[in-house]
Amino acid sequence: MYPNLYYAFKDLFGIEINGLKLINSFGFFVALSFIFSAWILSMELRRKQQQGLFQFTEEKIKIGEPASLTELITNGIMGFLFGYKIIGAFTIKDALLDPQAFILSGEGNFLTGMLAALGFGLLKWWEKKKVQLETPVERTIRIWPQDRVGDIVIYAAIFGFLGAKIFHNLENWNEFAADPIGSLIAFSGLTFYGGLICAGAAIIWYARKNKIALIPLLDAFAPTMMFAYAFGRIGCQVSGDGDWGIANPVANPYKWLPDFFWSYTYPHNVVQDGVSIPGCVGPYCNQLPVPVYPTPLYELLICFVLFGVLIFLRNRIKVPGQLFSIYLIFNGLERFFIEKIRVNTEYNLPLNPTQAELISAALVIAGIISWRYFNKLRFIK
Repeated sequence: MYPNLYYAFKDLFGIEINGLKLINSFGFFVALSFIFSAWILSMELRRKQQQGLFQFTEEKIKIGEPASLTELITNGIMGFLFGYKIIGAFTIKDALLDPQAFILSGEGNFLTGMLAALGFGLLKWWEKKKVQLETPVERTIRIWPQDRVGDIVIYAAIFGFLGAKIFHNLENWNEFAADPIGSLIAFSGLTFYGGLICAGAAIIWYARKNKIALIPLLDAFAPTMMFAYAFGRIGCQVSGDGDWGIANPVANPYKWLPDFFWSYTYPHNVVQDGVSIPGCVGPYCNQLPVPVYPTPLYELLICFVLFGVLIFLRNRIKVPGQLFSIYLIFNGLERFFIEKIRVNTEYNLPLNPTQAELISAALVIAGIISWRYFNKLRFIK
């Protein structure tokens, strides 16, 4: 396992770069997931625009204005945080021994923070100065849905993270009650469906606010979200963030199957769960005492296949909205069955379901109902 990129580069390339300790492996793959997913979403929205399913909106902007005080202050604050924490980490002794604790602490380098704040502020001033006009002009521009992908991704990231945190703490209430602050600021402990629900609500609100046709937008999101989930699971597997399966102590019965596909102990996992690894010194020296099913590995493979199926179907499903219905069904079925071998908190209800099982079952039902609804909607129109 590679809890951060320092360990990955050390193991794969034999080089040690202390600054890479600041880059958590899980966060790195989640960031890549957002970048690649934004590209996929942009392509899908542009394709649907060419099909005549979207309309543009018009907005007035001013060209040639100097940098505003708000812009300078905002960039200065961002620069200060960057210099205080990121650059400061290289100037403070032992800060990189536990990057997570340092990032979440109040410790930092005030001097590098102020210098970076000045640099960021000057950069924004110079950026605006280069295009400044003696008399700023007002222009009306057309904005298509694909031009708003950046905003959509930001909404998805912010509300997705908040939702994932909220649902995780609701699912693990005893842990949250024991350490509320620690649970809220910890890098680990995210529930996908919480993120999906909250991010989905935020994006629907954003779409209505900006007059984006909702049904084609949902269809564009279907393959995008399946890809994002699959790619994000790479981070879970690589870092060992605790999203693994139940114990699987049985020896691998298939000679053709690599052992780590059958069961795994997640050595050097980022949550530092399990027992000490003999001879290992420093942080991240734990591994699970009993091998478990590597469910993140299973999910990333299954969901990449399902992403390919959705891409294949996107030009073959003619009823608007039904591709999204298929996504809901695929997503729900995949997660419902993987829950049978995943470690999760069970609710004290009939059949002892997990939170994910309840939500995934609801998604399958919602997918079936929405399929029928969109089919009827076609005839009504």
